Amino acid sequence: MTTISGYYVDIPNRTHWKAEICISAGKIISVTPVAHDVPKQYMLPGFIDAHIHIESSMLIPSEFARLAVTHGTVATISDPHEIGNVLGVAGVEFMIENGKKVPFNFYFGAPSCVPATGFETAGAVISVEDVAYLLAKPEIKYLAEMMNWPGVIYHEPEVYAKIAIAQQAGKPIDGHAPGLRGEMAQKYINAGISTDHECFTKEEALDKLAYGMKIIIREGSAAKNYNALAPLITAHYENMMFCSDDKHPDELVLGHINLLVARAVAEGYDVFHVLQMACLNPIAHYNLEVGKLQVGDSADFIVVEDLEYFEVKQTYIKGQLVSEAGATFIPSVAEASLPNQFVARTITESELQIPARSSLLHVIKAIEGELVTKSLVLPAKIENGLAVSDVANDILKLVVVNRYQNAPVAHAFVKNFGFQEGAIASTVAHDSHNIIAVGVDDASICRAINLLMESKGGVSAVGKGEERLLPLPVAGLMARTDCYEVADGYSAVDELAKCLGTPMRAPFMTLSFMALLVIPSIKLSDLGLFDGDNFDFMPLFVE
Repeated sequence: MTTISGYYVDIPNRTHWKAEICISAGKIISVTPVAHDVPKQYMLPGFIDAHIHIESSMLIPSEFARLAVTHGTVATISDPHEIGNVLGVAGVEFMIENGKKVPFNFYFGAPSCVPATGFETAGAVISVEDVAYLLAKPEIKYLAEMMNWPGVIYHEPEVYAKIAIAQQAGKPIDGHAPGLRGEMAQKYINAGISTDHECFTKEEALDKLAYGMKIIIREGSAAKNYNALAPLITAHYENMMFCSDDKHPDELVLGHINLLVARAVAEGYDVFHVLQMACLNPIAHYNLEVGKLQVGDSADFIVVEDLEYFEVKQTYIKGQLVSEAGATFIPSVAEASLPNQFVARTITESELQIPARSSLLHVIKAIEGELVTKSLVLPAKIENGLAVSDVANDILKLVVVNRYQNAPVAHAFVKNFGFQEGAIASTVAHDSHNIIAVGVDDASICRAINLLMESKGGVSAVGKGEERLLPLPVAGLMARTDCYEVADGYSAVDELAKCLGTPMRAPFMTLSFMALLVIPSIKLSDLGLFDGDNFDFMPLFVE
């Protein structure tokens, strides 16, 4: 039996008091008020990330857990649609089985939209029958984000078949409907969609809250909506949660949900409201087995220095001390399996050339800290009859290469990456995870891509006379190595990318979303330039 003393944080009753907690066989067996002195530390339920793609950390689940527990995270609501787009059901099952090898509460969803659209080439399809198979598993707690909101509103049979399976199983359905408001939002929510993590304005979130939806405040490596949505905490905390959605490994080393909690409290939001969002609301909404620090619960909790900065002293999962003073006690798992689907070939510079068809281009405007883009019409820089990167005006060539089969390269131009030389490339390219690259010249772009071909997945940067690569051999999305080594490896590639001139804080994360067709307004798939507002392809040149 283990006894821990300190100040017991009673979130529902909005108080804290001196207590001793006794743990036996992984359970809380007693919480006893005491009158004697106790250490100046606070015991509270652990933090929960209410929506994350583990794959975007570039870590397999077992390695993600090793880092997350150091920040007081005891559970995640994890949507495995990234690996689902590469490997289908087998990829989802890999995530489940690997997560079981460590003391952590991984709760996965059944991907609802694989492929995300019919306008791109993915590596797999997750059918209605596959969704039914997955939702029958106890580890699958919900139907993952329903990105096909037009299919919901216009009653596509396959979409409603998946929704019906989740409803019959008594499992909630996550949403994904950026910018959707008014009557259309109401139709989407009335179909049974219960959450959204894509709101980027307070007004949009208020619309969805009014129709009964729960809103998740997202603060990830690229998309950051905390500033817009935090003002809703006071009035709507009972129907809100926190998430990171996508978190790169270098940032996960620094913090997780604990940073959002500390930030909200520092800004004056009620500490018990904030803790309810971070610790309790996900348990209720997703019907999780995570403990709430009550007698009889699983002993999933944390000990923090104070209720201001939330520096995590200890993290317990099922009664096991898994982290103390920033050190993880979860050992690395020797994962022999490296599932992947990758057709490697050598790309030539000639495949990247773009014959000019007019003097004007449709250009993607990337926006720092957002997944949405804007569509611009700008003059093309033409040399020897070819449209090329216009470095002086920050209009750079963007390409997507199909990694599942030998196919023509898709081309576009993008503004705001700001590179002055070189190129970067990645096989993390939502949602189909083909190879995406941006750069100032064809030679650099070609080399960055071919580094990924050679490693069958990863992120790369080329320039300043250097080449840097972080291999991601698990589905082209994740490394198999130690989480701290992966974080250092990613930081090295990211450092070179920033030396090439980009002002972006997270250039690889932003690049990965330039192929995400379900987020407006203009993106690039392996099949061509895509108009996300009209949901159809569009020409590169304005003729």
